[in-house]
Amino acid sequence: MAREVGTVLTIANLVPDLLGTYGDGGNALVLAQRARARGEETLLVSMALNDELPDASIYLLGGGEDGPQRLACDVLARSSLASRARDGATVVAVCAGLQILGTTFCVEGDDRYAGLGLCDVTTARGSIRSVGELRVRVGERLLVGFENHGGRTTLGDGVLPFGRVEHGRGNDGVYDGFRAGTLWATYAHGPVLAQNPWFADAVLSSVLGYELEPLDSVADLLYEERCRAIRS
Repeated sequence: MAREVGTVLTIANLVPDLLGTYGDGGNALVLAQRARARGEETLLVSMALNDELPDASIYLLGGGEDGPQRLACDVLARSSLASRARDGATVVAVCAGLQILGTTFCVEGDDRYAGLGLCDVTTARGSIRSVGELRVRVGERLLVGFENHGGRTTLGDGVLPFGRVEHGRGNDGVYDGFRAGTLWATYAHGPVLAQNPWFADAVLSSVLGYELEPLDSVADLLYEERCRAIRS
C-alpha cells in the first residue's frame, strides 16, 4: 500500500479499550505530532471494539492482559488488517500486540491460540514472568522501556529480531521484538515511541519515503539524558 505524495498520513490506534496497557496509546500521538512537526498533514483515528477497521498507513497495537488479548485477536482476525498489512500498511505492535501478529500465542497457562499469522513468530508461556526495565541495542541506538509479560517468543524464517537485549528479557533473554517487512514489534512499553523518538522517526521515514531531519524537542533531549545515564 504505497502512500501517495501529498496525501494525509492516517495513523490508527487499534482497539485501545482492549490493548492500552502502560499508555501504549501514546505511541499514536507521538507519531502524529512528529509528522506534523515535519510539515506533514496527519489524521489520528481509533478503532473501538465494534468499529470497522479504518483505512490508514500506520496501525498501532498495544499491550493487554490475557482475556483482552484473546478478544482483540478475534476482533482483528475478522477485520481486513492482515490483508492491509500484506498490501504494505505499516503495523507497530507492543507486547500482546507483538504476540497477536504471529502464528500462535499462549495465554492462561499453556492454552495455545491462533494469531493473525502475519509472520512466522510463535509465543509460548515462559517459565518466569519478565517484569522490569528493558534496554535493547538496535544498531547504533539504544531502545529503553518497561516490560511485563510471561511469554517466550521464537522467530521463524524471514523474521529478524528488532534488537539485542542488554538488560531485561525481551523475547528470550537475547533478542527483543522483530522486523518483518512493514511490521515492527517490541516488548517495550512506555509508551515506547515517546521514550525513544528515534524509533518513531524510523517508522515515519519508512512510511513517508524520506529521511527526516532531527527535531530539537524535549522528548529527544530526555532520551539523550537517559542514554548518558545508562552509559555512566
